[in-house]
Amino acid sequence: MPKPKNEDNEVIASPQHDRRQRRRFSPADKERILREADACSERGQLGELLRREGVYSSQLSDWRKQLAHNGHAGLEAKRPGPKPSMDTKDKLIEQQNKRIEKLEKELRISKALIDLQVKAHEILGIALPRVDDTSEDDSSSSSDSAHRRSR
Repeated sequence: MPKPKNEDNEVIASPQHDRRQRRRFSPADKERILREADACSERGQLGELLRREGVYSSQLSDWRKQLAHNGHAGLEAKRPGPKPSMDTKDKLIEQQNKRIEKLEKELRISKALIDLQVKAHEILGIALPRVDDTSEDDSSSSSDSAHRRSR
């Protein structure tokens, strides 16, 4: 049989212990810890420093690599998770390429329809109006096309 609940035996979680937070170090803290670690010369000093700062030796080696590779900027905090595969420029280029592909598809369809109309006119024996490449006035071109249709 379960014990009745009362205030004496009820366990209440403390809000400060609800969720552990990831410890973050500023670039200045990282540099300070690295300088102190490099200054450790006696046996046990480095271990004492690591325990006092709450840092693992693997973090020290990672920070040293970042500092050597990228300088002070290498110690800056990076966003967690995978790196974005494309930046804004690459996204814009991809959008424009998709639009170009869409327009090229529409152009192929339009050309195929025009070819189909030409073949239909040939089969039916209907003369197609000629399109002149020279630019003329609207009034003369409309009268020319009316003259061609009357033939």
